[in-house]
This record gives sequence, C-alpha cells and structure tokens, in this order.
Amino acid sequence: MTVKEIAGLAGVSIGTVDRVIHRRGRVSPATSARVQKIIDQYEFIPNPLAGSLKRNRAYRFAALLPKRNQDAGYWGQALQGILEGAGEIAPLGVETEIFEYDRYNSREFQTLSGAILEKKPDGLIVPPVRPEKTRLFINTIQEMGIPYIFFDADIPDMNPLCRIGQDPFKGGYLAGRLIRLFAGTITDPVGVLDAHGEDYHITRRRDGFVKYAREYKFPVIVKEYSDLRGTEISKEEIILFLKKNTDLAGLFITNCMVYRASAALESRKGRRKLFLVGYDLIPRNKRLLRDGLVDAIISQRPAEQGREALRYLYQFVVLKQNIPPRVEIPLDVYIRENVPV
Repeated sequence: MTVKEIAGLAGVSIGTVDRVIHRRGRVSPATSARVQKIIDQYEFIPNPLAGSLKRNRAYRFAALLPKRNQDAGYWGQALQGILEGAGEIAPLGVETEIFEYDRYNSREFQTLSGAILEKKPDGLIVPPVRPEKTRLFINTIQEMGIPYIFFDADIPDMNPLCRIGQDPFKGGYLAGRLIRLFAGTITDPVGVLDAHGEDYHITRRRDGFVKYAREYKFPVIVKEYSDLRGTEISKEEIILFLKKNTDLAGLFITNCMVYRASAALESRKGRRKLFLVGYDLIPRNKRLLRDGLVDAIISQRPAEQGREALRYLYQFVVLKQNIPPRVEIPLDVYIRENVPV
C-alpha cells in the first residue's frame, strides 16, 4: 500500500494523505477519519528514511539518565537497553544521543539538561528520578513542543507521551506479602529503609508496604534517606538503624541497596533470622540470592524499559503512530531457586 493508493481509495489528493499521516495542515474531521480508516485497515507504515530525507536531516533523540555505575550498576542495565534500541532505529534515520549525569550533583543535571535544550532534539526519554530538577526541565521541554517519555519512575502531575514502569504501590504491597510469607506470623516490627525518599515511585513503594502491614496488623518502622544528602545509603547507616531496632522481624529496602543491608546484617551474628527483601537484579544482589543471604528481589527489567522507551518514541515521532499512555512492567520476583545465571 502506497500513499498514492490510499489517496485513490479515499478520493483525496496525495497532499491530503500526507497531512493526515504527519498531522500537519488543515483537514476536515470527516476526511481525516476516512483516510485514517484506510491507513489502519491496510496497516500502512510511512517510510522513515523518506521522512528524514524530506527533512534534510536525521531525526535526533536524546536520553537523559543517571551515570551507568550509580545504584550499583542499575543504570548501566537501563543504558544497555537504550543502546540496543538506538542500534535498531539508527538504520531508519534516527540518531540517539545519551547524556549521563551524577544523580547526587544538581549542577551536573542542570548542565546536561541545558545542553539538551540547546540541541532541541525531536524527542526525549528520561527517568524522572530527580523530581525537583526534572520538573523544571520538563516544563521547558513542553514549552518547546518536544515530545518526551518517562521510564523507570514517574511524576504524576506531568504529561509525558507514555509512562513505562512498574506500579510502585503494588511493588511495595508485594514486598510486604513476601516478608509475611517468609516469616509467617509477624509480631515484631519490620523495618523499611526508604532510599531516595523524595522520589515519587520510591515513596509509593513504601506506602504499598505500609498498607499491607496495616491490613495484616504487623508494626513497621520507616527510615527515610534523601538524595539531597549527596550520597547513597551506606552500610554504616544501616548498621546504626539495626542497632537502634534490635527486635526486627524483617527488612525491606525500597531500591537496589539490599546488598548493603545484607552486609550490615553481619553485625547481627548470633541473632535470629531477619528476612530481607529488596529491588533490582544487579550482579551483587544475584549473588546474595544464590547464597541465601537475601530472601527475595523484585526486578524492574531496566534494559527492557530503556529499549521500549526509545521504540515508542520512534513510533510516535517518526512513524506518526499512536502509542499507549502507560506501559506497565511486570513485578518479577526472584528467590534463591529461580535466580538466573
């Protein structure tokens, strides 16, 4: 099916079909609906190379995310997915530039976000893990008319094309259920170490866990750690928390730092088992799962999220296709018996 054939079937000019496909120019609602029906019926896909030639330049996408080594390599997994996605769309006339910033350095975020604004990309993917900075940046992106997609995290009152990620409240609720399954009847408190406490998706994980605890009537002690301190949660901070709370039945870490909690638990040698649940299947956490030192990990599929974010941006910007407003990533649970090699 070609543009010329669509025009013939719809009884309109080739120019009208082009305006409907690329959503530019004035076309009456009735004519637009007639043309779109034919496009959908024959599953017509525009030629992206022809589109970039018509523009006299390639499409340019940008990805802004924390440095690949931060959060124990979690962002390196997301980056790998982005690189895979970029490789898939590069032959189709799309260039992808990746910007990595130190998530604990506000000045670096501002510098790189400013560099993106100067380049005026055709689309952006970003995990909004610095909400107070991301909000200002995205407001400018919206004013410039640049489409963007959130992945991994969310800011609920903003309007990205698509949100890709897990339901964090369900994830926290699931963590509560996992600890209860491991521990059985719980009478002593369960600790929640709320890392990155200002991030919306992290607080929602905490809230989901607390809701489960209330429903099943076991006590919870929450300790919040903020990115604004300029550092990740440390082993020493966790040891201090454990010394102040010696009667814990379990511990839930709201991000990937469960491996540091496991190291901190060495200070409790000789005490009863403390059940440990956290997030993200980074290499260190995989090893601890295999060794039985962590009881369960909830995985977020970061590589898949990064790859899908680019794919959906390509579909919207280049192919002019509708994309879903939300793509929910499953809550994958790994225990010692099913941890991958």
